[in-house]
Amino acid sequence: MNPTALIAEDEPLLAQALRAELATAWPELQVIATVGDGRSAVREALEQLPQVLFLDIRMPGLDGLGVAAELADAWPIDEAPMPQLVFVTAYDEYAARAFDAQAIDYVLKPVQSERLRRTVARLRSALELRSSSSVPADDLLASTLAQWRKVLGAAESAPNGVAPLKLIPASEAGSSGNTVRMVPIDEVHYFEAADKYVRVITAKHEYLIRTPLRQLLPQLDSQVFWQVHRAAVVRADAIEAVHRDEAGKQHLTLHGRTEKIPVSRLYAHLFRAM
Repeated sequence: MNPTALIAEDEPLLAQALRAELATAWPELQVIATVGDGRSAVREALEQLPQVLFLDIRMPGLDGLGVAAELADAWPIDEAPMPQLVFVTAYDEYAARAFDAQAIDYVLKPVQSERLRRTVARLRSALELRSSSSVPADDLLASTLAQWRKVLGAAESAPNGVAPLKLIPASEAGSSGNTVRMVPIDEVHYFEAADKYVRVITAKHEYLIRTPLRQLLPQLDSQVFWQVHRAAVVRADAIEAVHRDEAGKQHLTLHGRTEKIPVSRLYAHLFRAM
């Protein structure tokens, strides 16, 4: 059976060029869908279950990173192995260094034949290894999830030298926004992305900031604040307990709070018993 792929690229000419280059570099690859936005990419990927995803990092609405994060939770692992990821990006020296350091596949715009051939060689090797491997399915899944975490981490991380936050200027939720509170980072229980804002939650108060969670993450100490979901980052020592429901999904409860925080499949490894 020929390998299958989905291309998500919002510039039609670039999508066409990538498809043409793939036909030359990997003739047996079947591109089963080409879409121009992130929501369509999620929908088509879950319907078609391709083995490789080519995702434009920058797309209107849901970008390539958001697509990967959603699919990490929604992918039906009982029906098909999680796909290999390849990001499509305009040249950016920092992003390229980050991807190269993690041996992550990426394709630069405009498509460069030699770079694409190296990517295809890696993808072929990965798919062949998967099909011939005697490694248990659970171990293969854990390995794939670890690679996806590397992908998202490399793509979202910031250059060295970003100082950790100590205070967060934020508006109190429900207020007119005319007053800005300086919220000490030590009081924050968790951050949650919500529409155009990020909610900043303490034991007793809720504040709002406009800085996207992705931009906020590099300014947080990763030993103190753990990302547990694409839309949630939690202070580790605020976690009271981890619960698993009948469907096997995890959620957290926090000290002094009543709400439940969902844990993504990508980050479930943080809460395995030692």
